[in-house]
Amino acid sequence: MRKKFLKTSSALAMALLGLMLLSTGCSGGGELQAGAAPLSCAQLSGMAIAATAIGLPTTGAIVIDAHSVPPAGTGAAAIGEYCQVKGEINPVDPAAPKIKFQLDLPGAWNHKALMFGGGGYNGTVPDASGNVPAGPVDMPKPLARGYATFASDSGHQANQLGSRDGSFGQNDEALQNFAGDALKKTHDVALYLIKQYYAGALPQKSYFAGGSTGGREALAVAQRWPQDWDGVIVLYPAWAAASLDLQFGRITRAFAMPGAYLNLAKRKVLYDAALQACDALDGVRDGLISNMQACNSSFDPATATLNGAPLRCAGGIEAVGNSSDNCLSDAQIAALKTYGTAISFNSPLGSGETQYPGFNVWGADLGLAGDSAAQKTVRLLAMGDSQPAQPMPTDAPYWATFWDQWVKYFVMRNPASDSLSFDPQQPGAWKARVDQLTILQDVNKTDLSAFRARGGKILMAHGMSDALVSTRSSEDYFRRLQSTMGSAEVAGFVRYYEIPGYGHSLSTVFNAAWDSLTALENWVEQGKAPVSQVVADTAGIPGRTRPLCEFPAWPKYSGAGDINLAASFSCATQ
Repeated sequence: MRKKFLKTSSALAMALLGLMLLSTGCSGGGELQAGAAPLSCAQLSGMAIAATAIGLPTTGAIVIDAHSVPPAGTGAAAIGEYCQVKGEINPVDPAAPKIKFQLDLPGAWNHKALMFGGGGYNGTVPDASGNVPAGPVDMPKPLARGYATFASDSGHQANQLGSRDGSFGQNDEALQNFAGDALKKTHDVALYLIKQYYAGALPQKSYFAGGSTGGREALAVAQRWPQDWDGVIVLYPAWAAASLDLQFGRITRAFAMPGAYLNLAKRKVLYDAALQACDALDGVRDGLISNMQACNSSFDPATATLNGAPLRCAGGIEAVGNSSDNCLSDAQIAALKTYGTAISFNSPLGSGETQYPGFNVWGADLGLAGDSAAQKTVRLLAMGDSQPAQPMPTDAPYWATFWDQWVKYFVMRNPASDSLSFDPQQPGAWKARVDQLTILQDVNKTDLSAFRARGGKILMAHGMSDALVSTRSSEDYFRRLQSTMGSAEVAGFVRYYEIPGYGHSLSTVFNAAWDSLTALENWVEQGKAPVSQVVADTAGIPGRTRPLCEFPAWPKYSGAGDINLAASFSCATQ
């Protein structure tokens, strides 16, 4: 009996010791203090992170694999040896998926950290050794600069639809993770592991960079966890995510109408007509529409011409045969005008939003013909290759499949739902659910005083020709910041730029390259606010440059000089 008691006591003692270690956030060696002996990369493999080390509810995390990656590449593409860590953050709900993450720890650490945001519905872990959105190819990437970099799949693993897979929305915890909670959980796990690996040291500066959903995530961390971040890079942010989904629904239903969808030839006709009408509004014909406000005010596909011929088909009706490819029918013009105008909600949504703006359709690449990988991606992110229908084709416009998934899995949670029959402006019995989702997904807080007070800085940019997230929504958010905090206050920590010809994350017209990370570092770490920023084109005319103009200004040709050089343009408002 005594032996049995001792054996039981010993087991209890060991169990209590284990619980004590977990409660301190350790996996077996006590909390590391600064100056402690560093761990090897291999020693991180299998390391457990207690739930108490994570600022939001989980059941802890574990490192699945950690191994050294040898140096590779040359020049600006060179990356030194680093430790690649992959792991999982466990949910509270056993039915919820795990959050998968990757953390890259450079051998020559600069004592800074950078987190990457995702895209679409996420579902895959972004490459932590990659670049910031629209980052320059002739400069070292963050990991090569010495950053400890990390990212996650936001708490679910995508199916064959990739970033358009919304099936995870049936689970509450997975949905909350996607809406933002995974950002905090991943951050806390990454910093715990950074501290373990670098002998108790934590990053002296932490930055976040993301575009689209990643741009929403960048604004989310500044709004919700300002104490964790020193600066964020925000590209084409889908910040009012659920409101945008409702606009997607309105646009999808418009293009699903008989005869409303535009084939590739008709998109090219529209693009050429807009360029012919609006290109010179910035002072020169350079293949870019820079004075977008003037173009939106003056161009109308119902009255526009192309090479002297009306853009509208005779009588507004398509002729039979290929001859109709050189004009637009009334059904197509009506759908395009829906695309270019705001959705207004009959009553404020749960998030307080009353509308989502239209898109800069005129002059945007809506998915033109072309077999290059870049053009195929542009087409995927715009109007795709098939008309919206029920069931939704996988090659339908990106916004149509996104809407379809949102209705099926976020709103109705029924994969058999018909998203085309759901009216985004008349949700009926689903109004309460839609309101709930907008509260969860719309990242629309505009009092960033806490982020500003700790010295946080925001660099935000958006392409003028974005066909997936409205440029006007970024303008709206920036104006709201100014209204809430005051223009002078906002100027002390935010810059917002618009880029002519740039679409959503990629463009074959003007593919932007901007060294935003250096600009952010200089502002945060040296107090040098960005001035005379320049963006370069890597696709349309590789090497041409334009000034990055602070909104509401745009690049205007000065009247002389090389039209491919930023120096020949000034920032104007009229």
